[in-house]
Amino acid sequence: MTNDLIKTWSNDYNDYLSDESRCTGTAESISFPASEIEVIEVIKAVRARGESVTIQGARTGIVAGAVPQGGHILNLSRMNHIGDIRTDDKSGERRLTVQPGASLSDIREAIAKKDLMFPPDPTETSASIGGMVACSASGAMTFHYGSTRNWISSLKIVLVDGSVLYLHRGENYARGRSFSLTTEDDRVISGLLPVYTPPDVKTAAGYWVRDNMDMIDLMIGMEGTLGVVTEIELRLIPKPKAIAGLTVFLPTEEAALTLVRVLRGEAIEGFDILPVHPVAIEFFNSDSLDLLRKMRSESTAFSSIPALKPHFHTAVYTEFHGESDEELEEAAMQAMEAISTLGGSDDDTWYATTTRELEPLKAFRHAIPEAANLLIGQRKKDYPELTKLGTDMSVTDEHLESALAMYNAGIAEEDLESVIFGHIGNNHLHVNILPRSQDEYDKGKSLYLSWAKEIVAMGGSVSAEHGIGKIKPPFLKMMYGEDAITGMRALKLLFDPDLALNPGNLFG
Repeated sequence: MTNDLIKTWSNDYNDYLSDESRCTGTAESISFPASEIEVIEVIKAVRARGESVTIQGARTGIVAGAVPQGGHILNLSRMNHIGDIRTDDKSGERRLTVQPGASLSDIREAIAKKDLMFPPDPTETSASIGGMVACSASGAMTFHYGSTRNWISSLKIVLVDGSVLYLHRGENYARGRSFSLTTEDDRVISGLLPVYTPPDVKTAAGYWVRDNMDMIDLMIGMEGTLGVVTEIELRLIPKPKAIAGLTVFLPTEEAALTLVRVLRGEAIEGFDILPVHPVAIEFFNSDSLDLLRKMRSESTAFSSIPALKPHFHTAVYTEFHGESDEELEEAAMQAMEAISTLGGSDDDTWYATTTRELEPLKAFRHAIPEAANLLIGQRKKDYPELTKLGTDMSVTDEHLESALAMYNAGIAEEDLESVIFGHIGNNHLHVNILPRSQDEYDKGKSLYLSWAKEIVAMGGSVSAEHGIGKIKPPFLKMMYGEDAITGMRALKLLFDPDLALNPGNLFG
């Protein structure tokens, strides 16, 4: 049976050597298990041969987490079963058990029939749920609903020796930094969590550890370095009875930043607190709008996006969920009063209250990274080694303006082309540097490094949602220091003594 599962490497599998990071690796063998039993078989057989194991899902990640460094690829795409929705006896919550290879889009389709919702919303809906667990994926609505971590109630994890760990939220807590976990075959794993504390910002950088933490949270965001997630139980909530979206175009970046603080419910003189808290607040700078204008004129792929007027400078998208259309209309009208004060107008605002009306607003929101990728794709014809440089850093509320000013100043000083967009509600902006030559790529890379140092000094995170993977280990070390990295390695050794799982992730 095992021999049938494990395939010796051939060129037929070359697509599995890379992910959306555009990095490429090597491998000696690959398998596509369809069940937990098959995962255990493969793990035992591969480890008996002394090979490392790289875990893959849909390969939509952009930090090379699924790129192999030799050894075996354990691809979970065929483990895509979606179970029946049930009601939890204790909490009354609706729950759904899925295999890790199930895609976000398929999960959404399955629960939509019951008017239910799974809130995490990364841009790429073809992402596998296992990959989302691996980096605790988030998205625009993280501002209100939180990341994937908030929506996981249980996990089954196959460890490197083939034993199975079954964790239920609320049942396994650390005592301070000390913990002990027992597998289904009574193997005990105990030790100490690393002594560091993740910053109080949106973050997906390194192991998530806290005093007295629920140990299921350690396994969410561990990037496949501690075990293979084989089963996931999701928490679901009812779809909101009413949804409204606003895309606002403002005359200056400063006005947009003030609007963000108003939407977040901060006390700003001259502005009222909104009656409904937004679930998402997204930002698009002037360069983003210019790139969309260019791409819309050159490619039919962007034809669904409404035309952008020449005077549109900076955009903010916000989304409200509520109990009634009337409730959201009141919030939107109050938001419009703030927008008017800041120099915007009804004519410069797109408002949507139905699924059909929301589609072009959401298409606009997702079009910026697509446009950046398309532009870089065109430039790679002249410079094949060229890639975009994308930041994924977050800061505290007090440092939002200074972080954006730092980005703007660095880009201007180096005369680089870029777009800045993203989840500004969480002070989490993506800067996509779009180099036109290898020299500009090198300048951009140096700039990114200098920004990371400043973000860390501000108490921020070097990775807010994409994880560390194989691209950002130096940034993780910069963020936490050598002692913390040593502590993370020691924790990994408790679960994976030979460092065989996802080599290269987190630690390089």
